[in-house]
Amino acid sequence: MLGKHMRHLNRYKDIVVAFSKNGLGYVMRELGLHDLHILPRKNKQEKPVNDGPSLGVRIRRVLEELGPTFVKFGQVMSTRPDLLPEDIINELEKLQATVPPFSFEKAKAIIEKELNQPIEDLFVRFDEEPIAAASIGQVHRAKLPSGEEVAVKVQRPEISEKIDVDFEILTEMAALAELRLDWAKQYRLKDVIEEMKDTLNLELDYTIEAHNMIKIGDQFKEDERVIVPKAYLAYTTKEVLVMEYVEGMKLKSLILSPDKQGIKEEVAEKLVNITLKQILMDGFFHADPHPGNILLTEDNAIILLDFGMVGQLTEEMKRQFGQIVIAMTKEDTEMLVEVIFDMGVAPDNINRVKLTNDVDMFMHKYYRQSLHDISLAEAVQELFQIAYRHRIEMPSDFTLLGKTLLTLEGTVEQLDPTISIVEIAEPFGKQLIRDRFHPKNLKDQFVDQWIAFYDLWRDLPSQAKALKRVVKKGKVHVELSLPDIDLLLRKMDRISNQLSFAIILLAFSIIMVGIIVGAAIMGASSILWRLPMIEVGAVVAMGMFLWIIFAIFKSGRF
Repeated sequence: MLGKHMRHLNRYKDIVVAFSKNGLGYVMRELGLHDLHILPRKNKQEKPVNDGPSLGVRIRRVLEELGPTFVKFGQVMSTRPDLLPEDIINELEKLQATVPPFSFEKAKAIIEKELNQPIEDLFVRFDEEPIAAASIGQVHRAKLPSGEEVAVKVQRPEISEKIDVDFEILTEMAALAELRLDWAKQYRLKDVIEEMKDTLNLELDYTIEAHNMIKIGDQFKEDERVIVPKAYLAYTTKEVLVMEYVEGMKLKSLILSPDKQGIKEEVAEKLVNITLKQILMDGFFHADPHPGNILLTEDNAIILLDFGMVGQLTEEMKRQFGQIVIAMTKEDTEMLVEVIFDMGVAPDNINRVKLTNDVDMFMHKYYRQSLHDISLAEAVQELFQIAYRHRIEMPSDFTLLGKTLLTLEGTVEQLDPTISIVEIAEPFGKQLIRDRFHPKNLKDQFVDQWIAFYDLWRDLPSQAKALKRVVKKGKVHVELSLPDIDLLLRKMDRISNQLSFAIILLAFSIIMVGIIVGAAIMGASSILWRLPMIEVGAVVAMGMFLWIIFAIFKSGRF
């Protein structure tokens, strides 16, 4: 069973020990990893722990103990309400990796290796003490020869290799879980792990983060409300990111300030507007707007930081999200059901009536509520949960959108508890619908459709010739799919057997009545009537009756 596991035995030991120490050893047993014989007997746990911290708390502690990969994994899993219950998601949202900074010597070695120059030639000043440290990297302040003050983000030594090892182990554990646990197979846990790995690998490439920064900076280049640091691509590699150094007050400081209520309300409204603009207008958004990633200038402009996690929506996805907002404000159940079908991939056997009922109940929950009382993030998350319950697969960017809205709401509520994101979002949604039917956009749609039709028409002769060749060779197969025919045949069998049963009962009754009446009328002595005819007839009829009953029940179609 071990095979590849042996290459990472020490890491497996860390994982099994962390799970067992936090009361989750039974999980390792269900996966068959207790057979590794790397735990003392006293730490081996076969049953769930019912007392002490909640399951969510224990899971969070395990992930924090196992380091950056598992912390990031937990943070991404907190965006999956289709897989985890709300109490566990709430704990995963608290995940923070407490990682000490690494030495200046290691940072210097990484910078010089990545940029192929001595650090003294790259910067006229480089502060040895980092100004921030996180699970993936740390940030130093420096100065370029051109005089610009910059922040230099350096990736942790060998973090990529460590994450690769951890995800290799997580993939193996997911494969084991799919073999042993029905829920893991149902939710395709291995595919989920692969998706998480791809997400984290994007964060590990600082060149991608630099381009994200440039793209979002372009969105706000004419907007004085928002500042996005400049990225220096000439100094940026996969493991080193050099960006403009910007100073500002931490948003947390404003939140904790006992006064400045007017400024708090102004900043909250700005933050909601710029996030909704990114989501609904631009389709490319900063996906982690928590207070630690936001600074404020003296005139209360918003400085956005950390662009490792971004989301992207197509034109169609933006329109669909706008329709969700409009359907909620109009209390239109049918419109919302149609949007859900448009957004995801629905299974063939979906029960549309039940889905409509669930959406209708969802609507009733928010019926006639003031827009100030509606949490857009919670509503969207709940709507996605309904979709997941009906096995409708949603694009991952929609899931990330739900998480972004949840983070945004948590941030702005600390600034202004009375703010309504739904109220602010409604005009954006209406604008999307108006844009869709704008003459210019209708013309573009017509041109796109005409090009597609032309391509289809152009290919039609060659496709017809190919079909003709197949027909000549006698290789045309006609396949009829009648999914309900078997059910119909079973029902007809059942009806015919019930009818036979009734006829046998009737015949049995007639025979017995005839024999009894005949015996009573004849009265006279006869060899025939001296025989026990009633008894013989009853036995014969009963035998036939039992034989028919046995045949019907044996067919299983009564």
